[in-house]
Amino acid sequence: MSNAISPPAEAERFSWLERKDDDFPYYRGQPVGISSQGWLIVLVGVALGFSVLYLGVEFTGGALPPMLAALLFWAIPLVALALVAGRHWTALFRPLRGVDFLWMIGFAILNLVVTLVTGSLINALTDATANTAVTGAGQHGSSDLLQFFVMTGIQLIGEEVTSILPFLALLYWFSGKGRMGRKSAIVLATLIVAVLFAFEHGATYDWNLIQILLGVGVARIILFLPYFMTKNLAVSAGAHILNDWMFFGIGILATSTAAAQ
Repeated sequence: MSNAISPPAEAERFSWLERKDDDFPYYRGQPVGISSQGWLIVLVGVALGFSVLYLGVEFTGGALPPMLAALLFWAIPLVALALVAGRHWTALFRPLRGVDFLWMIGFAILNLVVTLVTGSLINALTDATANTAVTGAGQHGSSDLLQFFVMTGIQLIGEEVTSILPFLALLYWFSGKGRMGRKSAIVLATLIVAVLFAFEHGATYDWNLIQILLGVGVARIILFLPYFMTKNLAVSAGAHILNDWMFFGIGILATSTAAAQ
């Protein structure tokens, strides 16, 4: 007899977004199950990766290169996942198809539009704080600018890893231990991770709660969508990188235009 687990029932799928006969890894034992203790190990890895990125360079007095810190940001959580999932840690990723690159571009543009809309609402509600990474992008020289784009790309992969792993852990706890329906578990896990992601960026926006929740939190939800559709972290990471690079490009263009006037 086959031990394969049947895909979620149609009523438990977001059919407008998810592909038929496809599902998230781990939470239902495919391709391997991860226990509560295993997920705790993964989340410790996420916390360690986050700490290395945001505290490592300062803590070591600059001995830890920022590029290495950005790599460790996502490498440490993936090592933790490999410890509990073995070779199946690769279930986070799938081979990229041609259409996946179109989805990266499409969701990056969607998030750009949503961010502009929420940005207008934020400006109407509060005094917004500018993102210095965006406004300062145009201050880099050509060689420094290339390094800046490479490093931010590496760091944004980490943001996807450290968002999707907690999402999958919560999905396991809510739908399994909590006996919550799949749709409800996905929604609740998404909202919790979006709030956590927003607060991770709190210092960037001077802890303006409206800005980090409405701006960053909503952006995190939009950038979850390509992963929900493809179950491929590479696609959501690609969309995230393209989205932020577009904003950096806007910052560079604004700086160039101001300098020319």
